[in-house]
Amino acid sequence: MTTTPLTLNWPTDDDTAHAGASLGPLLRPGDVILLEGDVGAGKTHFARALIQSVLLAAEDVPSPTFTLVQVYDTRNGPLWHTDLYRVSADTEVDELGLTDAFEDAICLVEWPDRLGPLTPGDALTIAIKAKDEGRAATLTWTDPRWADRLENLVAHA
Repeated sequence: MTTTPLTLNWPTDDDTAHAGASLGPLLRPGDVILLEGDVGAGKTHFARALIQSVLLAAEDVPSPTFTLVQVYDTRNGPLWHTDLYRVSADTEVDELGLTDAFEDAICLVEWPDRLGPLTPGDALTIAIKAKDEGRAATLTWTDPRWADRLENLVAHA
């Protein structure tokens, strides 16, 4: 089953953060969010707000560009934030333990093209593109569970 893409406009950084913070509480272990976009498009800004919305206690949320993976304890279960920009092969992804995390953690994956054949088929893809004024995000999915969650997200946008 494929869906019609959903496009959301985020005119300001605050709108981008609000979208991330609104999606965070809706996520559960086994959910995978693939964040696509050019360098500087807003992937980490969105992810940071999402993570902070579900943390058990306030903490700094750094970009995982150099660590590759940051793991958080959240109200909704473990959350893995990964940045695969520096990963060159899907075998490196396997070494990170990410494929196991796809099953029992919430996973936010920046630069998901590096996953290759390891890309989960039931993931939500959010493609963020910088515009003259703000950002546009195109959301696509195949798993029907995302339709209800995204309806709730759009209603609160």
